[in-house]
Amino acid sequence: MTTHWMSILPLGAMFVVATALPINMGVLAFVGAFLVGTLVAGMSAKAIMAGFPAELFLTLAGITYLFALAQNNGTIDWLVRLAVRAVRGRIAAIPWIMFLVAALLTSVGAVSPAAVAIIAPIALGFAARHGIHPLMMGLMVIHGAQAGGFSPMSIYGGITNKIVAKAGLPLSEVTTMLASFGVNFAVALGLFVALGGLKLMRRGRVEEEGELAPIPPVARPQGGPQVFGGAEAESYGEGRRVAASRSSMLGQVQTQTFQATSVHQVITALGLVLLAVLTLGYKLDIGFVSITIGLVLSLMQPRLQKSALGQVSWPEIMLIVGVSTYVGVMEKMGTIDYVGHSVANLTSPLMAALLLCFVGAVVSAFASSTAVLGSLIPLGVPFLTGDNAGMAIGFIAAMAVSSTIVDVSPFSTNGALVLANAKGMDRDRFFRMLLLYGAAVTVIAPIVVWSLFVLL
Repeated sequence: MTTHWMSILPLGAMFVVATALPINMGVLAFVGAFLVGTLVAGMSAKAIMAGFPAELFLTLAGITYLFALAQNNGTIDWLVRLAVRAVRGRIAAIPWIMFLVAALLTSVGAVSPAAVAIIAPIALGFAARHGIHPLMMGLMVIHGAQAGGFSPMSIYGGITNKIVAKAGLPLSEVTTMLASFGVNFAVALGLFVALGGLKLMRRGRVEEEGELAPIPPVARPQGGPQVFGGAEAESYGEGRRVAASRSSMLGQVQTQTFQATSVHQVITALGLVLLAVLTLGYKLDIGFVSITIGLVLSLMQPRLQKSALGQVSWPEIMLIVGVSTYVGVMEKMGTIDYVGHSVANLTSPLMAALLLCFVGAVVSAFASSTAVLGSLIPLGVPFLTGDNAGMAIGFIAAMAVSSTIVDVSPFSTNGALVLANAKGMDRDRFFRMLLLYGAAVTVIAPIVVWSLFVLL
């Protein structure tokens, strides 16, 4: 057995164990990274830790901390009410507004995780407030971000166009852009219908205070396989003491020690706008910026911090960074390149294109979509020349969609952000639903886009 297979098989075993037993897969992945990296690849602990996604960790922790503060002082609730007024009570329009706003942000240059990080907490807060399926709302945001991801001004689009030009392949920027938007829009439409969108349309308009679903406490003790012990329960108790019943989304909590004021809500909303400006406009790191803004808000309302820290999605963060660290070990071992080159050496160009789309989807579900595009598109050069040059544009479009639409996976940044901000559902159940959906997309999307853009 080669070293590559000795790294692939443990990853499959992790899925089996994490599915059968109530064990956080991130813990399994960290141990796997240590054992495989040390015993199989001969890597030092420092080399293994080099694959730890520090930026992703900071993004997830910072965003969930900031929006926990915003939720506890009533700002999210206030923004939700403004959204209801903006659509004149047409609740069914909100998921599509979130889709289009996310698409607009990425199409003009926002990094996809940044757009999702900003929009998802508000969208999921709205879903909890008005009884919309949170999975639908979260996926609408992700697919919106991916829909706009390949415009010529976007990050994905710019990088892909440069890679294609450097590889000497034919290029159609419009084809790639429309392929990404069209596929993601079609998927979003299917999700809207399947997850209750038609029912929302039949509801028609609602009054601002009408038809509101009860809001479950977000700062609650963790259960099941991800119990922290007394710290989480203590933070929950603190949250009950400090969260304002009138303005917080924890509407059932009664307290006489703290009440948020409209001034705090306005300042928090301005902080969220500043987050968007600094990360999207000035390209500053969203993790550092969100924690900085969170600190300012904590200094204004110190008693909110403890409950907000308890609401940071530590189990999900552990899951994501653990798997990412293991994938980093696989990349250093050359396993990802090994799989890609093995596929590219197939004799049939059509089958090679299909399998490269599959490889791009599977790897991107755990690793960087940009890195996948940069490594796999050049592998298509040998079979996209001569008589097969005509399918190059379609192959690039198929690779672009296959390698990005799978960001709905809970192991990707976008999927992790939605999972971390899920409201109104049991987190374990939400994770399983997101995992199943991500797995289905990973299997089905490459076949669909290959059929549409390469085979036809």
